[in-house]
Parts: sequence; C-alpha cells; structure tokens
Amino acid sequence: MTKKTELGLLMEFAVVDIETTGGMPHTHGITEIAIVIHNGVEVTGKYVTLVNPRQKIPPFIVNMTGISDAMVAEAPLFEEVAPMIFNLLKDRIFVAHNVSFDYSFVHYMLGQAGFEWSAPKLCTIKLSRRVFPGLEKYGLGSLTRDLGIRIEGRHRAWGDAAATAKVLTMAIEKEGMGPIDILLGKKEQRVRKKIAPPSDQSDAI
Repeated sequence: MTKKTELGLLMEFAVVDIETTGGMPHTHGITEIAIVIHNGVEVTGKYVTLVNPRQKIPPFIVNMTGISDAMVAEAPLFEEVAPMIFNLLKDRIFVAHNVSFDYSFVHYMLGQAGFEWSAPKLCTIKLSRRVFPGLEKYGLGSLTRDLGIRIEGRHRAWGDAAATAKVLTMAIEKEGMGPIDILLGKKEQRVRKKIAPPSDQSDAI
C-alpha cells in the first residue's frame, strides 16, 4: 500500500543511484543506473543496468567503481533503456543521496532521448540530518555505518541505491512523513494557503 503523507497525499518514491564517467551531464555519461521503487513502507520493485556511455571511463573511476570499458562495451545505450527508466520514474518522488547530482544526469539524458520529464526531488542527506541529527558525517558510507546498514557493493549503482532505500525506510519508520513533507515544501505551501486572506487570488491559480 502506498504511504500517505500528513497532508493525505499518496506518495511513491523512486530511489536512484548512478555511476558516471565524470561530474558534468553535458560532457560525461552514465555507466550504470539503479532504481528502487519504494511505496513509503517497503521496496516494491527494482531495476539496474550497465549503460554504454560512448566514451572512455577514466582510470580513477574504474578503480573506484570497478566498472571498466570492457564491462560496458556490450551494454545498452541510454536511449535504449530510456523508456523503461522514464516509466519507472514517472509520477514518483525522485530520491537520491546528494540528489542534485543524480537528478541532473537523469534529467539531461532523458531529455536527450526525447522524454520530457521532471519530478520532485528528495535528498536523503538532508532527510538524514533532520531525522538522525548529531552524526559526525552524512556521506552514504559514514551514514550507513552509523545506522547499521550494510552496503552490498559500495560505489556500484545497485548497492548504493539499495542502501539509500534502507535509509529512507528507517527515516520514515522513525519520524513518519512529516520531515519529507517539509523537505518537499508541502507543509509550507499548506500553511501559506491557510493564512492567505480570502481575497488573495494566488489560491485560485
């Protein structure tokens, strides 16, 4: 059953992690993407694939991720898996650890493949700072160690996405949907609407 927020809205999540050839969506490529579907209570689906980035993977990234040019040589191009990725992300909250990085790549690559897509973004770093305050660090490695989450394959898309999904589950179990509503701006929007005078035309837009 899909979880409801405190505002009564149905909410499903797509927890995403990508591996890339670098840090710039316009010049670098995705080498692996994993998507974990989460209904607010538990994981309900998953998808992972290597991707041919059409460019060489720098040696330091090969050393970090273990993904080599040979591994992605026969992998699908992003445009070949774009329809599947679009359908998995559509109408769901986009969740990632340091969400702007993953979102920027996926948004750009889907656009290049001909898909108009955008989604609300939820960063599990910001969520964890609210729900698990006082930790020394909030990078995925440090956070998961502190929370007792074991990552099966660090710096690989599936391992990191699955761990991020566990962080999301633990945050919801601890504090409910309230912190997520706040980070998505939903509570603030409701407060503004409640205090706006009746003559304020913004509510009618």
